[in-house]
Amino acid sequence: LHMKHKILIIDDEEMILTMMKKCLEAENFLVYTANKAKKALELMSVAPDIILLDINMPEMDGPTFVKAVRAKDEYKDLPILMITTEAAKEDILTALRSGVNNYVVKPFTPETLQEKVFKLLDL
Repeated sequence: LHMKHKILIIDDEEMILTMMKKCLEAENFLVYTANKAKKALELMSVAPDIILLDINMPEMDGPTFVKAVRAKDEYKDLPILMITTEAAKEDILTALRSGVNNYVVKPFTPETLQEKVFKLLDL
């Protein structure tokens, strides 16, 4: 039985969420979405295999969310892909320092997104 990989996507832009969800469901992933990091923390109970999150969000930004997740032992090795519109070096460094595994810069193609997810999940 092929287990579907679970992906949690966090982005405050509804259009981006929808696009990413469609793009990854097309590859047979089970996709959960949240438009706020606080809601996403509740969704951690679904035990995602990978998290995709936006760096800039209201309430709690990406790096803060990553630190909260990484603070728990069971999520130390969980692949996290940061999505950023900021191609600025310092934002990428902040993201990587907070504990993400990789990042993708908006706008990106569905192929780029799928490729990064497959790579992080070793598929």
